[in-house]
Amino acid sequence: MAINEEQLQFIKDQLSESGPYEAKKMFGGVGFFREGIMFGLYGQDVFHLRVDDGNRAAYEAHGKTAFMSSEKKKGMPYYEVPLTVLEDRHELKNWVEEAYAAALRSKK
Repeated sequence: MAINEEQLQFIKDQLSESGPYEAKKMFGGVGFFREGIMFGLYGQDVFHLRVDDGNRAAYEAHGKTAFMSSEKKKGMPYYEVPLTVLEDRHELKNWVEEAYAAALRSKK
């Protein structure tokens, strides 16, 4: 699966206020990591953030659902970021913090 480099660069630009992160190409997409912990995923031309019970309601309020793995044929704990959030760097920063917190909780 090819990555839309222009869209990926837009996502990276939007994350500029979200603190340090590393983007790594993986599984035909790109994983976003902070301190070695994955909090985001760009795949199938969609940006997703890590979700758990602590932040799922915000995504569902926008009608978003779990990322579906084509290999595993099941949902993963990453939900599509609403376009209104992705376009607002300040709001995206809040959602990234919640996603990172969800990723930390999953490690415990």
